[in-house]
Amino acid sequence: MPAGEERESEKPQNLLLKTFQAFRYRDFRLLWFGASTSTTGSWMQLTAQSWVVLQLTNSAFYLGLVGFLGQLPIILFTLLGGVFADRFDRRKLLLGSQYIQTAVAIILTILVLLDQIAIWHFLVLVFVAGCGQAFGGPAYQALIPGLVKREDVPNAIALNSIQFNLARMIGPVLAGLAFASLGAAFCFGANAVSFLAVIVSLLLIRATFIPPKTTETVLVQIKQGFRYIRGQGEIWKLTVLGFISTFCGVPLLTLLPVFARDVFDLQATGYSIMMAISGAGSITGALLYAMISNRLQQGKFALWVQLIFSVLLCLFALSPNLILSCVLLFLSGGCLISLFASITSLVQLATAEEMRGRIMSIFMLAFRGGMPLGDLTAGFLASRISPSVALIALSLVLASVASGFLLSGSGVKKL
Repeated sequence: MPAGEERESEKPQNLLLKTFQAFRYRDFRLLWFGASTSTTGSWMQLTAQSWVVLQLTNSAFYLGLVGFLGQLPIILFTLLGGVFADRFDRRKLLLGSQYIQTAVAIILTILVLLDQIAIWHFLVLVFVAGCGQAFGGPAYQALIPGLVKREDVPNAIALNSIQFNLARMIGPVLAGLAFASLGAAFCFGANAVSFLAVIVSLLLIRATFIPPKTTETVLVQIKQGFRYIRGQGEIWKLTVLGFISTFCGVPLLTLLPVFARDVFDLQATGYSIMMAISGAGSITGALLYAMISNRLQQGKFALWVQLIFSVLLCLFALSPNLILSCVLLFLSGGCLISLFASITSLVQLATAEEMRGRIMSIFMLAFRGGMPLGDLTAGFLASRISPSVALIALSLVLASVASGFLLSGSGVKKL
């Protein structure tokens, strides 16, 4: 075979290796597969939960309120969780988070089986589960870069996005099938069992973080995190972008049950399929990002993707056609996950290891905090005006912010 043909035949293999580069690391593989199983169970629960809440209340506002309360602990406790992630064994913090969420899933299973479930149960229990996530989230985000080499961090973040969105595609489909034949209790119970996978993976990984000894108070260490971000000005701008992207983007999924039922006259299975289509788009976007992440000017890429996503969001809000809406959902999923992965990669790469828990907690406070505030805003607008108007308003905010960064002299687009 001529040398030129040999090099040409190697290209697909090299491209595949680059796409899945982080899988070369044992600890990352273990955590990835454990998290993938657990997240699938969580999406089964979330899908069933949204439908049950809609059945109990017949209210878009309550859908938004449940989403808000589930994410509210991120606002209240994530900064504290970031300090803990820099002070203690990150694996133990993650294990504690999994135990709390497992308990919530078990309680929901029992309540549904006994036919005693009420809306206030969801309002309380999603808040409790969110508390576990508030402490586990910074530890998880801080743990991932320690499982791979620095040059493979963007790839690891992209592959982590894939596991999340693979679960987001599979989980709703399984939930739709299980909900129709076995009921909501099975979905909640399956989630409780799925947490065993990530618990086992955390017990098996060898990577450890030895926190430096400190006599400083929690408040002082939180202030150190904010000073660090101020000293790294572009991280602060990326944090703002993270907030805007989740505030305006995540309500698309929160309001999806309303569009599925009221616009397209679908039942639980149809809604689950629409969720799966969005998840499939996210997986495709994450794979493409993993493939090209080392060749991107990440800042400019993130801003353009946000602008494109704003257009797709507006078109979905206006679409009366189911097939067109599914195509828009697929494309929106790809844009949203590429946006999340690129922003997160930039923040991770700009952060020192000993500060990682605190910096990621501040970033998560904005990134995850945008979700409940966006859900609450979208739920309010949807109940007072219409779901379509709610999404159009959010798309205009996205477009304005992205355009402002692109047209200004901001350093973000040069990253």
